[in-house]
Amino acid sequence: METLAKIRRRHEVNGESISEIARRFNLSRNTVRKYLNQSDPPRYQRRQQPKPQLGAYEDQLKTWLEQDSQRPKKQRRTARRL
Repeated sequence: METLAKIRRRHEVNGESISEIARRFNLSRNTVRKYLNQSDPPRYQRRQQPKPQLGAYEDQLKTWLEQDSQRPKKQRRTARRL
C-alpha cells in the first residue's frame, strides 16, 4: 500500500516517468502503469478457506477439541494424536 502511494506521488508530483519509477522500485513498467490507473489499492479476496484433506473429519475434530478443553492438561490429546 505504501508503494502505491509512493509511485503516485513520484509520477504526479515529481513528474518522474514510468520507466524511471519502475527502475527505482524494481517493478515492471506494466505494473507501474496498472498502479497509476487504479483508483483503489489492490485487495486480496479469498472466497472460502479450502479444507480438502480434513474436511471429512472436521466435525469429529471439533468434538474432540471440545472434550479436551474440559479434561485436565495431562490427559489432553496432542496434535499428533488428534
